[in-house]
Amino acid sequence: MTLIECVPNFSEGRRPEVVDEIVAAIAAVDGVSLLDRQSDPVHNRSVITFAGQDAAVAEGAFRGVAAAARLIDLTAHEGAHPRMGAADVVPFVPLRGEDMPVCVDVAHAVGARVARDLGVPVYFYEDAARRDDRRNLADVREGQFEGLREAIARDADRAPDEGAPAVHPTAGATAVGARAPLIAYNIDLESRDLALAQEIARAIRERDGGLPKVKALGLALDDCVQVSMNLTDFRVTSMQDVFAAVQVHAVQAGVEIRRSEVVGLLPQDALVGLARSTLKAAGFTSAQVLEARILDSLL
Repeated sequence: MTLIECVPNFSEGRRPEVVDEIVAAIAAVDGVSLLDRQSDPVHNRSVITFAGQDAAVAEGAFRGVAAAARLIDLTAHEGAHPRMGAADVVPFVPLRGEDMPVCVDVAHAVGARVARDLGVPVYFYEDAARRDDRRNLADVREGQFEGLREAIARDADRAPDEGAPAVHPTAGATAVGARAPLIAYNIDLESRDLALAQEIARAIRERDGGLPKVKALGLALDDCVQVSMNLTDFRVTSMQDVFAAVQVHAVQAGVEIRRSEVVGLLPQDALVGLARSTLKAAGFTSAQVLEARILDSLL
């Protein structure tokens, strides 16, 4: 048995009673430790983080997807964040790099079960991808629920990895993956100019020649715009790196940064790196973090 993490994203951030029921379904599995939950009503999305031995995490993930498929209707869903499924993304994350193969196996097993038992087609991404052109989640989710609903049956290239070539009528499709730990990091601008946020996102993201290991979108919120990012390797590009890059572009446009936020959990070493950079504490290490030392002594 291997200790792993799962960080599913569900397309519901406005009805806490629905999120409560999904979380309860996950937490009811013996051996699952619920670590975090965050809901965003503007994105209309919730991120749940839990961990445990691989078999328990696999069962918790399936029960969470099943609850979402029962409770969320994408035909009545709207929000700022792209989505193609009620359970939109279900990534399995190794707590040690050498355990990635375990997460790939879990992803494939859970994906097959979701398609077979729930009638929700599944696409595998990142390290669990069966095709190179499906490693990138943005490519898998292209067109979102509405576009995929039309394309999945008529375009053989959009056929799912598991399940029939038809979206579930209300739960859509689900991306199931295995990936390294990432940081979901958003920066809000003092502006309502969506084109500006999209321009900054293009400038800083890797696929358009920007910062390595950065994925970014420009999104419109209720009263401002946001550069929404995933940092897929914080050791290559950190939160302070992307904050500085966004700030440069914002200043050039005469716009200030309103705030930034971390969505979900992030690795301790990311904060250690932030302290090193911000405080110029070059010799600071995780061994100087009180809670880390206590945890090490207990393991």
